[in-house]
Parts: sequence; structure tokens; C-alpha cells
Amino acid sequence: MHLSVIIPAYNEEKRIGGTILAIGQYLAKQGYDYEIIVVNNHSQDRTAEIAKSFQSQYPGLRVIDEPRPGKGYAVTTGMLVAQGDYRLFTDADNSTSIDHLEKFLPYFEQSYQVVIGSLAVKGAKILQGGGEPLWRVIMGKLGNKWIQIFAVWGISDTQRGFKIFTAEAAQKIFPRLTIFGWGFDVEALAIAQMFGYKIKELPVTWSNDPDSKVNVWAYPQVLLQTLKVRYNLLIGKYD
Repeated sequence: MHLSVIIPAYNEEKRIGGTILAIGQYLAKQGYDYEIIVVNNHSQDRTAEIAKSFQSQYPGLRVIDEPRPGKGYAVTTGMLVAQGDYRLFTDADNSTSIDHLEKFLPYFEQSYQVVIGSLAVKGAKILQGGGEPLWRVIMGKLGNKWIQIFAVWGISDTQRGFKIFTAEAAQKIFPRLTIFGWGFDVEALAIAQMFGYKIKELPVTWSNDPDSKVNVWAYPQVLLQTLKVRYNLLIGKYD
């Protein structure tokens, strides 16, 4: 199978249908085989029910329950059950549209093993009316300096929810995760660098959903979890 698209979803009954539809319609027009994996991450609403209602329309759609709360658990579960040669995880709010694949996938032919979306490189755009609150912009910039110093040097935006891994990279990285909250992106990329995988950071056009689940307390969590990643690297935990 060429591509797996993993969508971690926590209480997403309002948005998951539109996201599945957008992704499914796009992939149905492509010349490669694919699967869509919705990982229902401990939702307390109708997320799973709504996602399953699209299975007759898209036979390649699977809905998997992950009872442990934490986006990192959902992404890890999806990555490890996926069958695609390339494995993308993307957010349930569809803030980064699936057609970004057209400029992401060619980099795997240039020996990259991980290709990630970014708002911090030239060419990135925020759709009008969809920008992040000022506090998130400031915290994000300061936090990235911290992340680069302690864990993931050279990556300007570790937190964007649009990342593609080769099957080999996914199978090596995700079983080694120890962090499953907001800092799991940092840990995944740090492990990728530790293994010597080439990472390409590409600009995205991004729309911030006003119902985003990221809150001000996510940033201190990421900073503290970054220190845990640094410690794990020093003691060889990921070897």
C-alpha cells in the first residue's frame, strides 16, 4: 500500500465528518492505493459513530479505538497498525489540507525519511481570519528555541499536525515513545534525528480552528517534556 492517513480524534463529532470527506474525496482521485485510519482517542461523544458512517463510501477507511487519553497514543496506534509505505498523521480539524501531499511526497524520492509541515519556514501562510492568538505565536517562538537547544536542533516548528514518515521510520520511532501528551512530536523528531533520518521541513498553508484544543497550559507541558527527551537521549533510552 502506498499511503496511510492517520487522523487522531478526541471528541471530534462536529469536525470529523468534514475532514474525512475532504481527505477521502482527494485520495479517491489519486492513482495510488491508500487507507484512512481514524483513531478514536478516548472520545466521550459520537466521534467513532460518525467516522464509521463513512465506511460504505470509503472502503479504505478504518476506525480504531484507543482508550488511553493522549494524542501521542492515538498517533502511535495509527502508525503501527498502518500498512502504507508512507504514513501521514494529520489533525482532525483539517487545518492543513490534504493536497499538501503533492509537494511533500516527492521528497521521499530524495532520500528523506520524515517530511513535516511548518509555519516557521519561508512560504508558509495563514489563511485570512484563521491566525493563531498572539499568546500562541509568542509562546510558540520562545518554546521552539528551547526545543532546539535541548532536543531537536535545526527544526523551526515541531508542533504542526501534518507529518509523514516512511514505514521503516515509523516502525523504529513510535515504539520508542515515552511521551504521549503535547510533547510527543518533539520526542518523535528527536528519535528520528538520533537514528540519522533525514527530515525535511516544508511550509504549509494553515487555518487555525477557533475550537482548537491547544491551551496555554500545553506550552509548559511541552517545555518540561522536552527536558525529559533530553534526559532520555543522554542515558541512551531510545537505543
